[in-house]
Amino acid sequence: MSIVRNANKSKWTWVLTGTLVSVCLAGGASYRQYRARVARASGPGVSCENGIGAAQTEERSRLQGASEGVPLGPKTAWIPSISDSKPPGPAPEGMTWIPGGQFWMGTAEERMADARPWHRVYVDGYWMDKTEVTNEQFARFVKATGYVTVAERKPRAEDYPNAPPEKLVAGSVVFSPPDHPVELDNQFRWWNYISGANWRHPEGPASNISNRMNHPVVHIAYEDALAYSKWAGKRLPTEAEFEFASRGGLDRKRYAWGDEFMPAGMHMANTFQGHFPDINTAEDGYLATAPVGSFPANAYGLFDMAGNVWEWTSDWYRADYYATLAATGEVAINPKGPADSLDPNEPTVRKRVQRGGSFLCTDQYCERYIAGGRGKGELDTGTNHLGFRCVRDPAPKPEKSTVARQARLERRSTVDMAGRHWNSAEETLTINCLSSSFEPQEPLLN
Repeated sequence: MSIVRNANKSKWTWVLTGTLVSVCLAGGASYRQYRARVARASGPGVSCENGIGAAQTEERSRLQGASEGVPLGPKTAWIPSISDSKPPGPAPEGMTWIPGGQFWMGTAEERMADARPWHRVYVDGYWMDKTEVTNEQFARFVKATGYVTVAERKPRAEDYPNAPPEKLVAGSVVFSPPDHPVELDNQFRWWNYISGANWRHPEGPASNISNRMNHPVVHIAYEDALAYSKWAGKRLPTEAEFEFASRGGLDRKRYAWGDEFMPAGMHMANTFQGHFPDINTAEDGYLATAPVGSFPANAYGLFDMAGNVWEWTSDWYRADYYATLAATGEVAINPKGPADSLDPNEPTVRKRVQRGGSFLCTDQYCERYIAGGRGKGELDTGTNHLGFRCVRDPAPKPEKSTVARQARLERRSTVDMAGRHWNSAEETLTINCLSSSFEPQEPLLN
């Protein structure tokens, strides 16, 4: 009996030991999965955004779903092309003509679910600023109009009913690198709201722009960019216009200049070198913003379409927008973005698309300086790595405006004298003539 009891005891001892080992292994596997999720959230697919949102997580990919990139090579029947439209007159100061055309928009990057899949887009031609709007240009606007940016305004208590009064101070978000390596799962480790930070004082009250007048203006909220654009007789680019221009006629290349990040060892954009976020070696020559035009222009003569500062576009941000366009199977003609905003990470916060990446983008954390990369930001928030540039539509040709309108009026007068009746709702003509020899003309358009 004692032998049986000892055998049973030994059996249960092994069973218990096996159970404990299994639990430990399962726990270790769960921990490894957690670390893997953190690593993915900290990887190149993470959007730098404008520094105040939580770090991206695996949940974003789950919500958006997977999508496949368009294969390159002969299997792709649809061929991108650049329009042969000529510049409609002399270039406005500081602008260059973007001829428009049809292109593949997006990326095949697996870690950038909101920028997939590739989809077909056509845009008309337009003028575009060669560089980001500079401090000098923005200063002229402020001097002429007296405009006060969002970052310079004291937040209103009614907009923040739960905030202590002492916290309601004008300021903006500034990159504040830690003095030691940190996990990349929480952006608040390197971003701070600084009282007195604005376009005049990029890093806070102790800083100024006296020697940075040719740098891009920063700490620009969406309404600030709109106000300047209107004053300048321009507008913000759509997301499609920005990407078409940034590619410079290249088809599905990774960067605005090709597939190699540093061709012949040359820095092509102002980005982050070193160990993010604590050590910036500034191998490209700049710790923060660079003077506009410091790096090579693309084939359209545009500077800093990648790196330096993020740039506002006019499109609302939706993580599923590209998938929606691709699902139609049609070429999107001059798309202007979705009708509303939805960021799965912050469903209640309305955001607009930002493009181009910034001096803080790096392959260690955010690679959104690639040609198809997307960013997003709250409308009322600027940072010291966020600016903008403008576009302008070509002026309508005279024969399609004043001359054409005058001709239509003259023709309409002749029609009325002939006894015809104008139907303004359907824009058709009802023939009401006594003479059977009268030949009706084509319908007139407003």
